[in-house]
Amino acid sequence: MRPEDRRTAEGILFTDQYQLSMAQLYFRQGLHERPAQFDHFFRRYPDYGIHEAGYCVSAGLEWLIDWMREARFRDEDLEHLRAQRDRAGGRLFADDFLAYLRRAGGFDAISLRAIPEGRVVHPSVPLTIVRGPLAMAQILETALLNQLNYQTLIATKAARIREASRAAMVLEFGLRRGQDRGANAGTRAALIGGADYTSNVGLSSTLGLPPKGTHAHALVQVFLSLGQSELDAFRAYAEVYPDDCLLLVDTINTLESGVPNAIRVFEELRAQGHHPAGIRLDSGDLAYLAIQSALMLDRAGFPEVAIVLSSDLDELVIWQIQTQIAQEAPRYGADADAIIRRLVYGVGTRLVTSHGEGALGGVYKLVAMHDGSAWRPAIKLADTPAKMTNPGLKAAWRIYDARGFATADLITLEDEDPAQAERLTLRHPDDYSRHRTFERASIAGIEPLLVEVLREGRMLIEQPSLEAMRERRLRDVERLDAGVRRIVNPHIYHVSLSERLWDLKQDLLAQLQG
Repeated sequence: MRPEDRRTAEGILFTDQYQLSMAQLYFRQGLHERPAQFDHFFRRYPDYGIHEAGYCVSAGLEWLIDWMREARFRDEDLEHLRAQRDRAGGRLFADDFLAYLRRAGGFDAISLRAIPEGRVVHPSVPLTIVRGPLAMAQILETALLNQLNYQTLIATKAARIREASRAAMVLEFGLRRGQDRGANAGTRAALIGGADYTSNVGLSSTLGLPPKGTHAHALVQVFLSLGQSELDAFRAYAEVYPDDCLLLVDTINTLESGVPNAIRVFEELRAQGHHPAGIRLDSGDLAYLAIQSALMLDRAGFPEVAIVLSSDLDELVIWQIQTQIAQEAPRYGADADAIIRRLVYGVGTRLVTSHGEGALGGVYKLVAMHDGSAWRPAIKLADTPAKMTNPGLKAAWRIYDARGFATADLITLEDEDPAQAERLTLRHPDDYSRHRTFERASIAGIEPLLVEVLREGRMLIEQPSLEAMRERRLRDVERLDAGVRRIVNPHIYHVSLSERLWDLKQDLLAQLQG
């Protein structure tokens, strides 16, 4: 793709056709500058088929804002729109509408409130609230959903892998298997969600991290094809990288060739005053091979050498590997806990593609319009109750119980402050018969979740560092109940509406249905 074509494809025309069609209709009706509010939220956690998530991790906001600050309608973009024709051969977009886009076609008038990146998030709670002129707020929808949904999806998968790893090091190796340039977004989200490092050199450089990796099978194959040996290949690698020597040992035979040859090279490095880094296992029964490799390395005097596992790992596979090691290691006289502690997990395809659930069902719904004198709530009816939206200008809060654990997220109207209430009633979003009541004395804290990020295009906060986003994630996950954190069949985390918001929703439903 030519550079100018890439600018067109990835600039403000990175949207769906119907956004522009609606924007022109709003322009024709004189509604295009009318203030509107849209909420971005997801309806359910990722379901991976045989296991599912009990929480998500927010990610993607910084990249969205960077895109918004650069995106606006250029002459080239308007020419593309001018060339579009309807079925009768007439112009699809008129000159006066294109003149409006030339004049006002950027996001300088848009305001955003959002839950910061790295925080644990739940269904129905607004992750992002967009307020601004109706036409441009509508055009923003596609790019916002594209960027926030994908990074949140991958950050969530990474958090689950981190949970399954029991705090072992996690390396992200997904660049070769990701969705084209979107793999960069996947890498970033994985680092927010739980990966310690990545093999992605470019992203590592921008985030101030050292990229991580070892050699491929091709290195050993090159030496074999030239009449040399696996040992020769290992020695060559050790000569160039004596203090970062991590050897892939399964090209020929892991236990009969790879590990013995690696140990021989490690002994030579140790004699020269160097400390070998580890071995990598990329095929076979990884749990069994990890046990046997650990025993061989221990006997040779290398108990500190890491064992890196790769090959289509995800949270469920890691959990199974650890379970198998715990069961089998004692049979060989090995310390299962010691083996598990020295493991490092290299995760690639199943992380960057969110194996089992390829998309987060995040949506962008109109919740309020300004009529010139006041805000008017808007609601979407649906045959499925869970798809009915929560109307009006809203705020979101997290309630912590007496233990200091997160017990519910509460969605309220914007002018409500549940922290001031002596008694709280939390209503189920869809079922009138289900509610919970809290006395203020039983609540350890109530925290607002949404932060004002943009006010009419002006940044109000500094973008957080990667470390700050990771700390947010770690803090939030540690304050979840163990049942919510389960890899399989997690307990339900409660998301509720305030009584005022519940009443507003029921009143609007009654009006529309009547």
